[in-house]
Amino acid sequence: MIYTVTLNPALDYIVDVPGFQEGTVNRSRGDIKYPGGKGINVSRVLKRLGTASTALGFIGGFTGDYIKDSLTKEGISTDFTAVEEDTRINVKLRGAEETEVNGVSPAVRDSDMKMLEDKLTQLTGQDEVVLAGSLPSVLPVDYYEQLMKTLKQQQVKVYLDTSGEPLKRALKGEPYFIKPNHKELGELYDVSIETAGDAVHYGRKLMEEQGIQHIIISMAGEGAVYLHSEGACRAVPPVREAVNSVGAGDSLVAGFIKAVQSFQKPEDILAYASAAGSATAFSEDFCTKDEVEKVQREIKVTTL
Repeated sequence: MIYTVTLNPALDYIVDVPGFQEGTVNRSRGDIKYPGGKGINVSRVLKRLGTASTALGFIGGFTGDYIKDSLTKEGISTDFTAVEEDTRINVKLRGAEETEVNGVSPAVRDSDMKMLEDKLTQLTGQDEVVLAGSLPSVLPVDYYEQLMKTLKQQQVKVYLDTSGEPLKRALKGEPYFIKPNHKELGELYDVSIETAGDAVHYGRKLMEEQGIQHIIISMAGEGAVYLHSEGACRAVPPVREAVNSVGAGDSLVAGFIKAVQSFQKPEDILAYASAAGSATAFSEDFCTKDEVEKVQREIKVTTL
């Protein structure tokens, strides 16, 4: 079974407000509400790609109920840990420009953390876990590292997608897969990653030092570089206008998980994962299976 862990979820509330002005009454033209958080996004995309998962993490209050109910309606299994305070609400105001107001994370008690950790201790080497997203300020910066110690002992395969100090700490747990962008990889070594060659050099260094088996490095307009045990390759997506900035990276993670179940060749794995991220970027919503397969045929993959 695949489990996704979102420690800092949110109810994302997007409001379309043409001609938004501060200090006065504005009327919206429409709004959208949906469950947010990187691990949750991975579960939603996996469902669209035909793969089941169970969403874990901390939720609370009426906003937490909305997230759980929304995922259930999509056919996604959940086993969240309930906290006392409401899950945060992130507001995006779309006027001439987009303005974001991110809510405050709820308190997480020691007993809440233990309850989540107890769930993870039930997993085995047949399970896979996605740890994705930022850590709420109420949790210790090494919390991912703590979780990974338990998961490593149980031989659980871990897909890690975070950044900054939590990433540095969690790398000690030898994740199976990570997905830094070129800036995040550079920060680990205090260097600037400018080319695919730079990404290969420092990505390979990181694999050797931390025991990581798979790394995909996002290179912005240069596509993505994939490092694996047999070598490295790069994918360049088709040139189209990006209309969606939410969830493209999470879609790539979901696409990679699906691809390693479906393909043997690293080039095919990268093409599918890259197509999943690109298909979401090209759409108003998360990608669909048909869209991913269509974009996959347009991805150019070269061996490095």
